[in-house]
Amino acid sequence: MQRLSFKMKLNKGQKEAYKERHDQLWPELKQLLKENGVSEYSIFFDEETSTLFAFQKVSGDGGSQDLANNDIVKKWWAFMADIMQTNPDNSPVSVPLEEVFYMP
Repeated sequence: MQRLSFKMKLNKGQKEAYKERHDQLWPELKQLLKENGVSEYSIFFDEETSTLFAFQKVSGDGGSQDLANNDIVKKWWAFMADIMQTNPDNSPVSVPLEEVFYMP
């Protein structure tokens, strides 16, 4: 089991919209993530910087960031593009983070 983390940037004033959309996460997206080894997925918000910090437990070699060619993921990215920083393909601007401490 690997632990992955990355950060993304939310547009100012979009915390509630982001939270609401994730509270109503599409069942087909949740199923896709689980089928691709994502067993846990948490996202935290830094109010001061509008930075999102994501953490995943993943079995296998990939994570949610490796599903870019899936139509469900592309549709989700388009749905979220108006409230966060994105790349030209609507994928979130995502920066992987290095784990520097772990206490099991």
